[in-house]
Amino acid sequence: MGSPEDSTPELAAAFAKGLAELGYLVGNNVTIERRWARGNYDRLPELLEELVRLNPALIVAGGNVVALAASRATSTIPIVFNIASDPVKLGLAKSFAHPGGNATGIALMTATLTLKRLELIRELLPQNSTVGFLVNPDNQDILQEIKDVARSTGRSMEVAMARNLDDLEQAFTQLAKARVGAVLVANDAFFLSQRLQLVALATRHSLPASYEWREFPAVGGLMSYGPSLRGTYQRVGSYAARILKGAQPSDLPIEQPTEFNLVINSATARALGIHIPPTLLARADEVIE
Repeated sequence: MGSPEDSTPELAAAFAKGLAELGYLVGNNVTIERRWARGNYDRLPELLEELVRLNPALIVAGGNVVALAASRATSTIPIVFNIASDPVKLGLAKSFAHPGGNATGIALMTATLTLKRLELIRELLPQNSTVGFLVNPDNQDILQEIKDVARSTGRSMEVAMARNLDDLEQAFTQLAKARVGAVLVANDAFFLSQRLQLVALATRHSLPASYEWREFPAVGGLMSYGPSLRGTYQRVGSYAARILKGAQPSDLPIEQPTEFNLVINSATARALGIHIPPTLLARADEVIE
């Protein structure tokens, strides 16, 4: 079984838990070959070529860019993805109910989540504040979704782009110069792997920031709204196990999360001088002190 991107031990453990649900124990009756792009998406074709040569039982792909690269690398080896966008629009499946090809998995539908996150962060800002978006330009589908969200709101927004650590510094400088009231960080594997640096930059520039995953407020980010990242990886592990049992990806419906959590770090809010409205705190699923 091949996995081109999995840099977080907690996610690897969640994936292993999903496999174990159907009796597959990593290191016992299933072996995982991992490859890391470490945010450098240009390396994906090379890494996936290595995995395809190994002829694994399946390939696990986290994120839009990795899933699309995997689909280009093989049309026969089953692919289990965990992606942010609509897999039908991306060309990864014919439909949610009947994917029809060699790929299936979890679709987070981030565009809808982005609108909700925007609504939540605006509750903390003056009415006419500009909101910034941080996005990886290599993740073109997410970038387009961000632009669509910006147009749909009819309000002023600042889009900053970063694909590496140097870009992150420049992006936050851009956002600070634009005097944005807050920043929404897009769903991206590179951003997740650099969450400590992202949170530190937001703090240094005194920028309230909203993320999709609880893993960010857990290390000092202000707030997050989205499904459980560990939960989605556990479900990916379950999909992988079903395919190892003989199920065909073409027949396994693509799943969407149904539970979303609002997490607020109240200590970060105090440090930023932000008053969290009691109505927003009451809606939070978790408040980190």
